[in-house]
Amino acid sequence: HEREHDREISELAAKHAEEMEKLRAELKKEQRHLLDELQQQMAATHRAEHEQAQLQSQTLHSLELEALRLTLNNMHTSQLELTQSNLRKEKETALMELREMLNDKRAQEVAILQSRHQLEWEKIKEQCLQEKEDL
Repeated sequence: HEREHDREISELAAKHAEEMEKLRAELKKEQRHLLDELQQQMAATHRAEHEQAQLQSQTLHSLELEALRLTLNNMHTSQLELTQSNLRKEKETALMELREMLNDKRAQEVAILQSRHQLEWEKIKEQCLQEKEDL
């Protein structure tokens, strides 16, 4: 009876050890499965975060480029306005110089014509006097 009892205990212990081994194997398999799932989730999360960071970086880059474009456009507009203003001033100055030069030339021509007129008048006057004397 005692031997049978020992044998049953032995069988139960072996069965228990076998079940424990089976449970350990299932537990290890479940742990491996959960670990794989966790790694996949972490990799997916990492990819999503990386894509989000890239998108934010691209958006920021686009905004910086737009700001630079607007700044450059404003600078270009200011430069064009300044150039137009300078050209207008140069044109006005050139026109004033030309007007003065033409006025000076006109005054010289008037003086020359007055001088010729005076000479001709004196010549005619002299001829007239001459003709009077001859008469």
